[in-house]
Amino acid sequence: MGKLVGEITEADTTFILAQHMFFVGTAPKDISGRLNLSPKGLDSFKVINKNQVGYMDVVGSGNETSAHLLENGRITFMFCSYDKVPLILRLYGSGKIILKDNPKWDEYASHFTILPSTRQLIIADIDTVQNSCGYGIPFYEYKGDRPTHFKWAEKKGVEGLKEYIKQKNTKSIDGLNTNHGLRIKGE
Repeated sequence: MGKLVGEITEADTTFILAQHMFFVGTAPKDISGRLNLSPKGLDSFKVINKNQVGYMDVVGSGNETSAHLLENGRITFMFCSYDKVPLILRLYGSGKIILKDNPKWDEYASHFTILPSTRQLIIADIDTVQNSCGYGIPFYEYKGDRPTHFKWAEKKGVEGLKEYIKQKNTKSIDGLNTNHGLRIKGE
C-alpha cells in the first residue's frame, strides 16, 4: 500500500535524481478536454526544496502543459524505477511557467543547464507526495539520451526555433492559449 505525505524527503530526492525519465500530467478544466501525459528526460528535472520542483522544458511538437497550467495550475509528476528496488513516486501540486523575460528566470534557471532549445521552465509547488510499490513495472536498461533533439534544434537555429514555437506551441490541442500564444497576441 502506498503512502501520502506533504513534502519531498531526502530519500525521494535521491530516487528522483537517479531516474533518467519522468512523466508530467496536466488536464484542462473542461472534462471533455484532452488529458496530457508527457514523458521527459535530458536530465531536466530538479528538486528545488522539499515542496518545490521544476523542469527545463525544451521546444517540442506541442505545449499542452503550458496551456493547462495557465488555465488551472494543476500538475502531477510521476517517476518509476525500472531497475533494482521497485517504486513509483508521484508529486502533486500547482505549477507555473517561467519564460526567459520573467523577473524570476535567473533565480530558477540557476538550477538547470539551459540549452539553446529551452522553451520555458515549469516550476511546481508540491503539496502531496505519494509512493507505491511499482511491482508491476518491468525492468529496463538505460542506454543514454537520444541525440535527435539536439541535432534538430541546432539545425533550426535560434530564429528557426522561435518560428517553430510561433507555429506549433501557441495553442493546445483543444484550442487553449499557451504562454507563448498569449505573448504573440500581446496579452
